[in-house]
Amino acid sequence: MTFKTIKRFKLELDEPDDAVYASGEIVSGQVVLELNRETKVHSMKVIGRGVAAAHWVEDHSVGMNAVYNDYTSKITYFRKRQHLIREIDSPPVFSSGDVVSGKVVLDLAGECKVESLKLHAEGFAKVYWTESRSAGSSTAYTQNYSDEVEYLNRREVLLQADNGELILLPAGRHEYPFSFQLPDETLVTSFEGKHGSVRYWVKVKLHRPWATVRKIKKEFTVIEPIDINTPALLAPQAGSKDKMARVWYHNFGQVSITAKIDRKGYTPGEVIPVFAEFDNATSRSVVPKAYITQTQTFLARGTMKQKRAVVATLSGDVVGARRRETWHGRAIKIPPVGPSILQCRIIKVEYMLKVCVDVPGTSKLCLELPLVMGTIPLHPFGSRTSSVSSQYSVNLEWLRMAIPEQPEPPPDYSSVVTDEEAEQNTMAHRPEEDLSGIMEHPLRAFVQEFRFRPPPVYCEVDPNPQPLNMRRRCMTC
Repeated sequence: MTFKTIKRFKLELDEPDDAVYASGEIVSGQVVLELNRETKVHSMKVIGRGVAAAHWVEDHSVGMNAVYNDYTSKITYFRKRQHLIREIDSPPVFSSGDVVSGKVVLDLAGECKVESLKLHAEGFAKVYWTESRSAGSSTAYTQNYSDEVEYLNRREVLLQADNGELILLPAGRHEYPFSFQLPDETLVTSFEGKHGSVRYWVKVKLHRPWATVRKIKKEFTVIEPIDINTPALLAPQAGSKDKMARVWYHNFGQVSITAKIDRKGYTPGEVIPVFAEFDNATSRSVVPKAYITQTQTFLARGTMKQKRAVVATLSGDVVGARRRETWHGRAIKIPPVGPSILQCRIIKVEYMLKVCVDVPGTSKLCLELPLVMGTIPLHPFGSRTSSVSSQYSVNLEWLRMAIPEQPEPPPDYSSVVTDEEAEQNTMAHRPEEDLSGIMEHPLRAFVQEFRFRPPPVYCEVDPNPQPLNMRRRCMTC
């Protein structure tokens, strides 16, 4: 894209140029792009950075020579990136065992001789970083650290002559479908980090005689499912921690934190209710806070490199001296973040909920509760086989069901007692007295209970007991 194609390319903020922003505020605006003619754009992105930089030069003389010392320092406070235009839409998403299928399209303007058309699918986790080392007062060198793990390596030949001769393709459109299955073993979720990445792609090479090999590459995304409906991830997380606040040799008192969350596994977009108690026995006011942090760990050659970031924050009210504050489910929302990566040998992505107290004049007190970011959300009514807590919820719902007003009728007498037993039972209890006055007495006095009673429907306790004013019936006669 040349400069003659672009008529105007400008970044405009919604606020005036002299506007002042504070921490937590949103900076918004628009990018204006005017073109003189139609053009193709690869991508367009906006990058925001906040940097404090200092630089100066000092000179001094050493004998007859002048020596200049250059002093430079820089601190980065924030870095944000947003894609406005992407070259392609979001890549397709797969997981272990899925079938990846597609086609290679070859458009020829004329006849072309081809040696082969080959496909290569690959998936790697790679890490790389450098560290400066010193070997004495005047010697410095750079140490490189790198490692990789292969997860996918699949090759296919889409077009090739059997006898090794060239293939003559006519002009026009040629399509070559392909299909392969991802390994059934657990893959690692696609990831892009500062010192490493996990990537999957399909690469196709077109070999022609006396010509450069033409290559095309298409990346795809792999997301390994993490089901939070498991006993380990549904278990509550709780803990407590205390600290003696002191400055130099003077103690200001003790600060303690007790916190709990209902489970360990969550998915992005969920809200975590935080139950916590802050006991401030010091002579100073403290401020309780909660953070969700992401820790990226990169491993290579026995050395570890970590990058930590805060992805969500929650601030509480000031707790005065010798006062106590309680959080009854204060909500902290999980932003759109990637799932946890725990099964890779060289890359790990872990999350933590930190409940902290800022004590003026001393280091903060933090209680850490581990989190796992999953991809399969919590089932609304639990699963029968997922965990003890889900089974408890199912049993609780059963106990809350309304008991029917009328009991279930018992089974037929003939289905419980055989004909022979019924005849013996009738002969044994045939009344010998005169029953001519039977109608003068209540009918229920002559109704007999079954000697072979059927079992109750659910338990030995009658869910519909008789009223207290009703005379009990004899269960043995």
